[in-house]
Amino acid sequence: MAEHRQSKKRRYTMWAVAGAAVVVGGGIAAQTSMAATTWPAQKTYTGRAFDTCAAPSLSAMNAWRTDKYYGAAAVYIGGKNRGCAQPNLTASWVKSVSSQGWKLIPLYVGAQPPCQTSANPERLTTATAASLGTADAKDAVAKASALGMKAGSPIYLDMEPYDTTDKACNDAVLTYVRAFDKELRVKIYRAGYYGFTSSSAKAIATATNKTDLPGNLWYALWDGKETTTTDWPWGSTQFTDHSRAHQYMVNSKETRGGVTITVDRDWWDAPVAITG
Repeated sequence: MAEHRQSKKRRYTMWAVAGAAVVVGGGIAAQTSMAATTWPAQKTYTGRAFDTCAAPSLSAMNAWRTDKYYGAAAVYIGGKNRGCAQPNLTASWVKSVSSQGWKLIPLYVGAQPPCQTSANPERLTTATAASLGTADAKDAVAKASALGMKAGSPIYLDMEPYDTTDKACNDAVLTYVRAFDKELRVKIYRAGYYGFTSSSAKAIATATNKTDLPGNLWYALWDGKETTTTDWPWGSTQFTDHSRAHQYMVNSKETRGGVTITVDRDWWDAPVAITG
């Protein structure tokens, strides 16, 4: 998905490659357990969602709303590795599409792993992982807030495929993710994460130390199945209570209401932005 930044061939190649502490995996309570006066109630959406590189125009979103096939759309709110300009993505756009009935999924393309083979404007290292994670989270919250996505909203950190068997690289990624998520929770935003079942999502789900890891996991597994349960590759007690999303198809060229957009398809059962 976030490999909207690269060719379809490149995406499949990469996919094949292999406060108080917050502990992941226990549902909503785990997502909000960072010390805070009050956490807004989670806004959950269950159903079909799509993601595409650049937020569509208001007229396109209105056209796509006519058949109500999709109920939610992911939008790239920021990050130095975000691949597309977002001329449509403004606070006014968020307000308008929310009034149309759309649920929104904020996605942030942060620093990428040191062992990743693709070129990225921002790449973390062992030395910079913690500080970058904190700084990027502050930026993500600022971007979400400016768009009208309020406290209590999730922000999904996009981590593309990398070699998780490279221990130094994997440890650096987990340090970055923990710092990012801890800062989100300080700001009263829920921590989400997008990754691949073969690598980046696997690193989160199978980490021995769950402290400060995300409470919501959006996993890329392109099997065409609209589910977050039957193809869930990890323990059934992980990421329960509306904390999973599944990207099940990519590069789907679709026409709805007379407007054609190429999107990736997702089955959603997780938090979405609080707007309005």
